Amino acid sequence: MNCSVEKSKIKGEINCPSNKSYTHRGIFLASLAGNNSKVENVLLSADTKATIEACKKFGAIIEVNNSSIIVKEAIKIGIKVPEIDTQNSGTTIRIAIGIASLFSEEITLTGDESIQKRPMQPLLDALSSIGARCSSNDGKPPVKIQGRISGGDVTIPGNLSSQFISSLLITAPLTKNGINLTIEGDLVSKPYLDATIVTMKKFGVSVQTLIPYKKYNITPQIYKNATFSVPIDFSSLALLLSFTVLNGEDIVIKGNIGNLPQGDEAFIDFLEQLGVSVTINENEIKVKSPEKLKGGKFDLRNSPDLLPPLAILSLISSKPIEIVNVKHARLKETDRIAILARELPKIGIKVLEKEDGLILESGGNLIGAKLDSENDHRLFMAFCIAGTYIGNCIVTDSKSVEVSYPNFIEEMNRLGAKIQRI
Repeated sequence: MNCSVEKSKIKGEINCPSNKSYTHRGIFLASLAGNNSKVENVLLSADTKATIEACKKFGAIIEVNNSSIIVKEAIKIGIKVPEIDTQNSGTTIRIAIGIASLFSEEITLTGDESIQKRPMQPLLDALSSIGARCSSNDGKPPVKIQGRISGGDVTIPGNLSSQFISSLLITAPLTKNGINLTIEGDLVSKPYLDATIVTMKKFGVSVQTLIPYKKYNITPQIYKNATFSVPIDFSSLALLLSFTVLNGEDIVIKGNIGNLPQGDEAFIDFLEQLGVSVTINENEIKVKSPEKLKGGKFDLRNSPDLLPPLAILSLISSKPIEIVNVKHARLKETDRIAILARELPKIGIKVLEKEDGLILESGGNLIGAKLDSENDHRLFMAFCIAGTYIGNCIVTDSKSVEVSYPNFIEEMNRLGAKIQRI
């Protein structure tokens, strides 16, 4: 289903969604701990529901109550596990692959068409090096995993996805020998690794950092009962902030910011670099924006999800916005660099595509157009936000928002946006 988007102004208050990455980690770790472990303020979206269902396939008994989950019984390592369908969730399948390597019987993991194009080989190679038997479709799902791994020394490249490392970290304490982990090259999305380590600690497992983002030691340990509260999602907040900068300053964004590490928090600094004033008071965020933004160069190595909300701000930038070191955004649900480079010129933005980023500049003559999000939730939301600034736009694949922000369209319209499903 597509959406028509008309020029509109917004005002009012809106609650920022909970963090998807911490929800995934909280559900997996609570499921490994069991014993009535609780995750509060969860984001219930298509992706996180896929994680809940995966944990159930592994034997966990999970109760969902509004915005919280309670794990009555933990994952049962050793049971026969039916095929796990992770839908569109890359985090789900990568962490689940690690957990599957703890089982002695073969487990098949798959996902939708997008997931079946996403690379898994570095993780499969790492698990194979410590005893797992792995097969795949040329390094992509469906994958078959058979353990049980015993642990030991593991080396894995860091340049494709931090999710591979998070999977190994979460799995490591449940191996017989633990894991000595070495990351080769420069790790991308470092804050997501920090998020994994801090969430593991909440559930009673410690990770020894020998060299930050290079070498880690995880000894055999047991996940313990805990209650974990999920903070707001700075990835979604970045979209809301872009929406506010483009379309209205009379917006108050509410939510529990918390103190857990989030790489996408860098968007606040990016906005200030562009000339936007950001005010954060307790659980409220407001912005005041100049008529034209300053432009500048932005490094998204540790925050690839900021690519769409930052790119659309070029609509009101007086100078180019250059985005660098985000080649790994080509390996998300879609090749986000390529799609932005293809679609944004349709509405009047000049785009220079580079291997690891984009240079964007407003062409001055902004026009409505049909924008193809290719079923990518973050691109769909970014294109809708751009459409409310330009008007007369069609954006494809509205169903994609169920992945991270299920009520996005309804919430935007409540603020005054004109987004209609067609």
